[in-house]
Amino acid sequence: MSDNRFEFVKMEESASEHLSAPRYSYWASVFRKFFSSKVVITMLVISAVIMLFSFIHPLFSHYDPTSQGNINDKTMSFIKPCLEYPFGTDRTGRNMFDAVWASCGNSLSIALIATGVTTTLGVIVGAFWGFSKKLDKIMIEVYNVVANIPFTLVVMVLVYVMGAGKWQLIFALSCTSWLSTAYFIRVQVMIIRDREYNLASKCLGTKTSTIITRNIMPYLTSIIVTSIARDVPNFISYEVFLSFIGIGLDVTEPSLGRMVSDYVQYMQAPSASYLFWIPVILCAMISVSLYIVGQALADATDPRTHMI
Repeated sequence: MSDNRFEFVKMEESASEHLSAPRYSYWASVFRKFFSSKVVITMLVISAVIMLFSFIHPLFSHYDPTSQGNINDKTMSFIKPCLEYPFGTDRTGRNMFDAVWASCGNSLSIALIATGVTTTLGVIVGAFWGFSKKLDKIMIEVYNVVANIPFTLVVMVLVYVMGAGKWQLIFALSCTSWLSTAYFIRVQVMIIRDREYNLASKCLGTKTSTIITRNIMPYLTSIIVTSIARDVPNFISYEVFLSFIGIGLDVTEPSLGRMVSDYVQYMQAPSASYLFWIPVILCAMISVSLYIVGQALADATDPRTHMI
């Protein structure tokens, strides 16, 4: 006697391969993790607005740092921030809104280019440095010598030797800083280079460059992003410091550090303190926002943070 409550189910070989776990997308998880924090979104908007103004506004303002403004018109001097002059004017009547964004764009371009050079050289050299035991013996001695020389001193000597200028300063900032990045990457590579799948690839005759690019570097994405997030604010700080003490850039090249140096005399002047505090606050906003965004992106690119 048949039982109508049951029925035969056909055997399907593909059913055993079906995964009940939800689909995982790396980049979807990265963006979901990154945009989950309101603080990060706020800082991202702040940094994006600052960068847009820094690189686009000078194209229309045509600011000239060597101009004397309206020096003969005393009524244009020390106008406090208002609708017509959002950042006010200085002693010579120059529009500080134009000056600040031109200076900010120059400082940001120096930091971004120096970070790009440092990261590129550091990652490439560090990857091979950590994988090759022969190269490690040579590079570790070079690093021990360079690391014991203060970085600021090296930059100042190079700037004095090569002279003032934007590209000279970028070279001075990148000349030895890439070595610290390379050492940082070297340590991370050494942690994972002897894992089973890398040893198997080596035994099968896989090229060293292929092992590095396919097996090792994908695991270091968050490490590299962390390095970038640290370097950009650091280079901005170095540029501000060097310009503040009067070295690094030529007098015809505006920067936030030069503005701080020029207007430090007004720091405690009630009627003109804005000349000093506006570039200082803007510099702080750039450093803090880029650092927070960079750290959040570093965390988001780490697959271990995607687990629910």
